[in-house]
Amino acid sequence: MAYRLRSDESVPAAIKRIASEELESAAAQLTGKGAAERDEAIHEARKSIKKVRALLRLMRPELGDTYAAENTQLRDTGRKLSEFRDAGAILETFYGLREKYRDELKGHTLESIHGGLVERKEQAGRTAGIGQVLRKLAAALRAAGRRVRVWPLLTDGFPAIAPGLERTFRSGQKAFAQVLAHPSPENYHEWRKRVKDHWYHVRLLEDVWIEVMQAYERSLKDLETWLGDDHNLVVLREKVVSEPVFYGGGKETDLFLSFVDKYEKELRGNALSLGERIYAEKPRQFSQRLGHLWNVWQAQPESLDELEKQEHQEQKNQKPAAARPPHLSEPAA
Repeated sequence: MAYRLRSDESVPAAIKRIASEELESAAAQLTGKGAAERDEAIHEARKSIKKVRALLRLMRPELGDTYAAENTQLRDTGRKLSEFRDAGAILETFYGLREKYRDELKGHTLESIHGGLVERKEQAGRTAGIGQVLRKLAAALRAAGRRVRVWPLLTDGFPAIAPGLERTFRSGQKAFAQVLAHPSPENYHEWRKRVKDHWYHVRLLEDVWIEVMQAYERSLKDLETWLGDDHNLVVLREKVVSEPVFYGGGKETDLFLSFVDKYEKELRGNALSLGERIYAEKPRQFSQRLGHLWNVWQAQPESLDELEKQEHQEQKNQKPAAARPPHLSEPAA
């Protein structure tokens, strides 16, 4: 079933349903897959784990000690999976960057860098007992799914999610401010994680959306994509710079790194511009606005039409979002 709340379910029931479905999906991805399908299976499993961790953060005010225990286990599982996935993600980032600047490369193939990245991916793929490791992780995910049934969730309606929505928005706002004050790769990476949480939370409210909220969700997806691509470029640069001889060194490496820097500047410029608009609102105002939409949705869904007209007019008066650059790959962990 879909990753969203439904009007015919209580909030506790919906949260438990979604978490159980995502954990079972992640476990299923990690079992019964051949080597050719493994990269995509791990990628899908990691996405499901991130969705469940976003649910935990949404319900953190009510979960108490359960939050820390479950979040830690899922975090560790995700990190283990990233050991098998990251080499492939970085290689995909290389392909995307090479394609983006194909005309400017003027015949440079960057083969030495490509060969080094392929070798590193093959080394990661030869990890002893990867199948057994994935089966153990799948078993742990299924056990986590069974524990979802006893998550201590009692509050229903919008009050059940309002504190988490507000807290996540505020965390993203603070992470954005930290990026503005100190634009380090680490701070950009932390901001991406908080944006991703917020994006997942907004997706849960899909049935509450009117047109302007759909546009807001797309903006969050763009922002998460830009920040994810930026993180992949940071990791790619670190790999090449840390082993210059292994990746060929010389003029081709310098040329490649110049394109990494160029695209990183573009991505960060787009992200900062959009971040200014997203985080201009106060967390309490954001929560109250969604609460109003929730109440209308619950009481009289057809009355959303009038709200949509009003919000659409407001949207027309806003500046358009920055142009979206091509997405390079699924972000590495």
